Amino acid sequence: MITIVEATTKKLLKDFVTFPFSLYKNHSYWIPPLINDELETFDKSKNPVFDNAEAYFYLAYRDNKIVGRLAAIINWEEVNILKKNKVRFGWWDVIDDVEVTKALLEKVYELGQKNNLEMIEGPVGFSNLDKVGIIVEGYDRPGNMITWYNYPYYKDHLEQLGFVKEKEFFESVFSFADVKEETFAKAAELIKTRYQLKTITFKNTNEILPYVDRMFELFNTTYARLASFVPISKRQQEYFKKKYIPFVNPEYIAFIEDKNGKVIAFSIVMPDFSEALQKAKGKLFPFGFYHLLKAKKHSKAVLFYLIGIEEEYQNKGVTALIFKHYYHVFKAKGIQHCNRTPELEENNAIHNLWKNFNSVVDRRRRTYSKSL
Repeated sequence: MITIVEATTKKLLKDFVTFPFSLYKNHSYWIPPLINDELETFDKSKNPVFDNAEAYFYLAYRDNKIVGRLAAIINWEEVNILKKNKVRFGWWDVIDDVEVTKALLEKVYELGQKNNLEMIEGPVGFSNLDKVGIIVEGYDRPGNMITWYNYPYYKDHLEQLGFVKEKEFFESVFSFADVKEETFAKAAELIKTRYQLKTITFKNTNEILPYVDRMFELFNTTYARLASFVPISKRQQEYFKKKYIPFVNPEYIAFIEDKNGKVIAFSIVMPDFSEALQKAKGKLFPFGFYHLLKAKKHSKAVLFYLIGIEEEYQNKGVTALIFKHYYHVFKAKGIQHCNRTPELEENNAIHNLWKNFNSVVDRRRRTYSKSL
């Protein structure tokens, strides 16, 4: 017998968050989240995503033991603005038993049918800034703080239950040793002069904050052409600003302004916190904060998290200015490895940025869908 219980209490929500810690215990490639950070994400009084979304968190039990979890989500902006009659599922983890997955997904079907929705897609989060997809190729390296890791059988479960590929994402790596400054340095100076552009860099977090709102405005504009994009609200912007900006080294954020002071491009790179999060084991105290702070200062690997360029400038080589900035920062910090976080298969504008970096696609992840 499989019993499905909705996590409606603090204890059950904590069980929901901590179940993967037992499922992936001692797994060398799984990266644990911070428990309190996850709990805050699911707190409807704190996370502004719930202004326009609803979510239900389910635990699967067998013999009084948790054997799976899943969140059923409706993003009402996606339904009402994009006219995508879709119910989502995310934060899905399960033992290797397709019957457990089937029982959990029944709750998502019920939510979708109750609201006259037409299809189901997952794993996805609440919005475009959440984690997305399951790994379908490339299980043999660690994940990171902004992606989910999963066992190979996750894909099999969904396909056995009639789900089909909805979206594919690529993750890539390249060695900083292979990056040659001459491939973009001269172009950077030409483009800077031709279009009268200015690179804005930072020495501390307080200097960054006045630019973050403009970054989100550009983010909403530049990513709007992607079929699945839902704009980030003002309240969400404030939430993400407080939640993520402190994790980023100030020198890892760059903006490009035009002659009128308008932000026309931005880039955010993050230190690789994977090893630090494994050592923290889900907790900031007593030693987790130390491991994260150490990684922020000394990690020799980075993640290219977000790049946004105004459409007018997308084919004008503006990224040369961004790469020139990062080249000198990474060289000074002794960076060795660079990771490209999930990029939508159809986002050719992003893929083209990396043509001179000898990057290798080493992981693919996918969301799956099914008609209701």
